[in-house]
Amino acid sequence: MLLVTLQVLSEENQKDIIRFCKDEHLLLLADEVYQENVFAENKKFFSFKKVSRSMGYGEKDLSLVSFHSISKGYCGECGKRGGYMEVTGLDNDAKEQLYKIASVNLCSNISGQILMSLVMNPPKSGEESYKSFQQERDSILASLGRRAKRFAEALNKLEGVSCNEAEGALHLFPRLHLPERALKAASAIDMPADTFYVRKLLDATGIVMVPGSGFGQAPGTWHIRSTVLPPEKKLPDIISRLSTFHQRFMDEFRK
Repeated sequence: MLLVTLQVLSEENQKDIIRFCKDEHLLLLADEVYQENVFAENKKFFSFKKVSRSMGYGEKDLSLVSFHSISKGYCGECGKRGGYMEVTGLDNDAKEQLYKIASVNLCSNISGQILMSLVMNPPKSGEESYKSFQQERDSILASLGRRAKRFAEALNKLEGVSCNEAEGALHLFPRLHLPERALKAASAIDMPADTFYVRKLLDATGIVMVPGSGFGQAPGTWHIRSTVLPPEKKLPDIISRLSTFHQRFMDEFRK
């Protein structure tokens, strides 16, 4: 299980969450779309359903909805849309309402449905395409891991920026320590400081990042969220443009 901060929950963390949800009679929504994107060598993905069953909890003990998608992982990487959810531990009346909502919504497009089927039923050992499938999958995941590591290292070299190493997923979530003048300039136009930063970044470089203020960050802290999806050959140029902008931004508001 991966958090928005790109850290992988340990199995013990997951057990604590499961116990809490069981004791408080809460529905557990498990967004497990990044299950293939685990980069840290000492970390592993565990589904909440598997962990809850290992604890002896069945459908009568825990209400759980597990989500998966092709838009992450190695197959659709934020370009294709399609997914599913598995619902366990809900009573029939609740399930009927879910089916009712689903029946009036549009389904994902045909290519998304086909890709989701392929993700759920990949080539198996001994089949003609298995070797090439393995090679392509492993190549994509390894490349994403290298990009995450390189980008995190570059961010940590910037003045006033701290970024945890990405243990998984497809994003980085660095923290910004901005000069007081930058905070005041943002406040003067009634804008969160991280939004102020990313808008200036976009205008100056064409690089799009998302302000952390949309992710429930701690009050008084500022973050940005960036993907690691640009092709590896383009990453040096992106890092160079970001570094140049950031230094000019800090110099401008340090005066």
